[in-house]
Amino acid sequence: MEKYNCKSVGIVGSGIQGICTGLQLVKKGIPVTIFDRHDPLSNNFKPASYGNAGHFSPYAVLQFNRTDIMYDIPKMLLSSNGPLAMKWNYVPKMIPWFINYLKNFNKKSMMHTAKYMHQILSLSNDAYQEVFKEIDVSGLVEKRGIIYIWTNKNLKSRELEIKVRKDLGIEQKLLTQKEVLKLEPNLKPVFDAGVIYENAMHARDPHGILKKIFKLYLAKGGKFIQENIRSLKQKNESQTVIKSEQKEYIFEKAVIASGAFSKILTDQLGEKIPLDTERGYHVHFKGMDKLIARPVIFLDKGFGMTPMSQGLRAVGTVELGGLNNPPSKKRIEYIIRCAKELLPQLEKHEDEWLGFRPTLPDFLPILGPSLKNKNIIYAFGHHHLGWTLGAITGKIISGIAAGEKTNLDLSPYSSSRFN
Repeated sequence: MEKYNCKSVGIVGSGIQGICTGLQLVKKGIPVTIFDRHDPLSNNFKPASYGNAGHFSPYAVLQFNRTDIMYDIPKMLLSSNGPLAMKWNYVPKMIPWFINYLKNFNKKSMMHTAKYMHQILSLSNDAYQEVFKEIDVSGLVEKRGIIYIWTNKNLKSRELEIKVRKDLGIEQKLLTQKEVLKLEPNLKPVFDAGVIYENAMHARDPHGILKKIFKLYLAKGGKFIQENIRSLKQKNESQTVIKSEQKEYIFEKAVIASGAFSKILTDQLGEKIPLDTERGYHVHFKGMDKLIARPVIFLDKGFGMTPMSQGLRAVGTVELGGLNNPPSKKRIEYIIRCAKELLPQLEKHEDEWLGFRPTLPDFLPILGPSLKNKNIIYAFGHHHLGWTLGAITGKIISGIAAGEKTNLDLSPYSSSRFN
């Protein structure tokens, strides 16, 4: 086995980023311990890695700094019946994020984000396939493509997406309403056209996949400690201290992969990163997963549906409101209403869920060492693409920790862009 310049790593966070990073490190023969206050194998553990849409979306290069929605955002925020919402008591806390967001709201920044999202997204499916060779995902992952639909009222935005993706060489197939209905005959024709990404996969049970990857990590010698981490500190060149509520642990290097909660730790390190939270919701319609064969996303409404083991999962909306505000009943009602508009056959729902997507104002993740503590490595800020980017993030971060060289340009993901 190749010898790496790293003696041990502690990882804070047992979501998809932390577990995939841990797996790649133990495969290199580096001792690893993952910390989390929750047990990933518990059915009561329901983080973003559990409640996401389940899409593997290597095509999703355009984000919320796209120029075509600039004038729509105020209108969406003021509406209680749209895909974007705000908890108004949280506005003062979001001011630093919004200031940075406005700086990135231009064509140059949009294309910069698209280019460097594409760099890692284009590798994301292959990275998962490497992992899936070592676990049984039969019945858990399906490759039937993902369909996006829209109305002609929303056509200008769709034309921008299609052009940018075409310029980046992303495979996509435009569909008429008739062609969409041929693939998904149960949909009510309240849309005008669509596109299918035929090579896209979806998970029928994201949490089930997470558990299998975690068990693989443990089987290869990885350790897990269920404790709440309070702080991290680089003591010297060869020692990094991870402090829980119970005791202190010493590793050579540490990784912060705590999703939306990562800012609590980075603030303590003296690095002011404008990380905030997109709150996303889902509900399930039990026994209704056969109504569609693949995920369908209605772009006008900002919501989507995925056939899963639990039933049909309806997900969506972006709510800006931080980690501590209570769930919004209006957001749940909006998703249910949108789902029933597309599939009138839907009846009673269950499992109302709220999760937190860690979001940065330029919509690129942070992947790389802390500016002030080189042995503390960041792996967060993947916004709504955390699930898609889990396996490739694990490869990138483990490579950084092990001191490997890479052909990727990782500078755009550095936290230095905010300091």
